[in-house]
Amino acid sequence: MEYFVQLGFTDDSYVIEDSAHLSYTQLTEAFLPPGKKNNSLKSRVASFMGVDEKSDEIKLVEWTGIFENTPVGLDRATPAQVLQNLLEEKWKLKPDDKDMIVMQHQFEIRSEGPASKSEIRKVKSEIVVKGEDATKTAMAKTVGLPLAIASKLILNGKIKSRGVLVPVTKEIYEPVLKELEDYGIKFSEH
Repeated sequence: MEYFVQLGFTDDSYVIEDSAHLSYTQLTEAFLPPGKKNNSLKSRVASFMGVDEKSDEIKLVEWTGIFENTPVGLDRATPAQVLQNLLEEKWKLKPDDKDMIVMQHQFEIRSEGPASKSEIRKVKSEIVVKGEDATKTAMAKTVGLPLAIASKLILNGKIKSRGVLVPVTKEIYEPVLKELEDYGIKFSEH
């Protein structure tokens, strides 16, 4: 991703007027400083990034399709929209594909009291969620289910708070986390 940032593909502050008629090759060329046109685009991007043309990083960048002469096909798109469109197509799950989410939070908790007597406790909270297929994904389970559960709790009057809320109060996170356990989504702490 860092290479796309360096090239300018993540910029969302301006529109490329005739983006639909540009190819990914032409757009990538436009992001590079003027240089030796007799070198391949891949070679010039590798040089710009400061990596070898045969590096794994350049292979991954090439896999996305930014070196292909395929039309962008989006009219008046920002560079970020072009990249998003390209990656959504490349990263689309096939029907039998499965995703997985691995998350770890590390906390250092200082006990109350005078600084000389304070104690630091370290806690790790971890979760691994596996998707079942391209529809029942780990992402859907960990994003969609908490939202649905919270909505149900609000509708049933079990969450009284109103407005746009960050789920950092016990009234919200405790019942949501408890119900998520019914779906096999549970953090382990050590």
